[in-house]
Amino acid sequence: MKVKSMLLAMALPVILLSCVSSKKYKALQADSDNRIRALESTLSACNTDKTNLTAQNASLVKDNGEMNRQIDDLRNQVAFLKENNTQALAQLENMAVISKQQAESIRKSMENIGSKDAYIQTLQQQMAHKDSLNMALVLNLKGAIGNLDDEDINIKVDKGVVYIDISDKLLFKSGSYVVTEKAKIVLGKVATVLKNQPDIEFMVEGHTDNVPYRRDVLLDNWDLSVKRATSVIRILQDEYGMSPQKMAAAGRSEYNPLVDNETKENRALNRRTRIIILPQLDQFFKLLEPVNK
Repeated sequence: MKVKSMLLAMALPVILLSCVSSKKYKALQADSDNRIRALESTLSACNTDKTNLTAQNASLVKDNGEMNRQIDDLRNQVAFLKENNTQALAQLENMAVISKQQAESIRKSMENIGSKDAYIQTLQQQMAHKDSLNMALVLNLKGAIGNLDDEDINIKVDKGVVYIDISDKLLFKSGSYVVTEKAKIVLGKVATVLKNQPDIEFMVEGHTDNVPYRRDVLLDNWDLSVKRATSVIRILQDEYGMSPQKMAAAGRSEYNPLVDNETKENRALNRRTRIIILPQLDQFFKLLEPVNK
């Protein structure tokens, strides 16, 4: 009995030590497994990044190659154009079409393309300024005329020219070329604005519909359209002091309609008198003259 007790007492520490070592081993094993999995995950992410970077690098290399090819193409085009220009000038010189002095002048002109572009930009700015002046004139006219309906009078700018369309319903009685008293008031307001612009020249055009007309001395719509234009001119000159040197009268008959003449309403639209404020061509051509340096 005593022997068994002694053996048990000797074996117990060994058993306890064995149990403790097994638990530590399992804990260490679990920790090691976790680290391995973390490292494997990191390695996988690195491999993915490496693949993406490799693809990006390949794309950049491809793009760089394409850009280099485009640069080479542009250089070749520039060289080709220079060579062709030189050859063309040489051929012209040899053919005696132009002199060497003229060829040199052309070369200098080609070299001064940049300054020409600047001149063109200046010209465009001046034309834009002229358009602004025309718009200001339109606003002044609309402000002066004021309360008239659009069906009686229309003011617009088209391709640098100011147009004032006044319906014949407002200006004349049917078949007449005598200006009504109401229309004289409107013409007086137009004259007031135009007289403030002493350099302005304008034309008065008469327009009719396509209904045949013949009465007294008037043979047709040509006569009627011209007489209506000259009637307006006389009012502007005699009653409102417009300079006759700045005015012109014309008749367009039925041949420049705004709309077709199929309805009564359309024919009324086509019967109109148009005041066309003409651009100053001499001033325009001055814009085209070289700028003195």
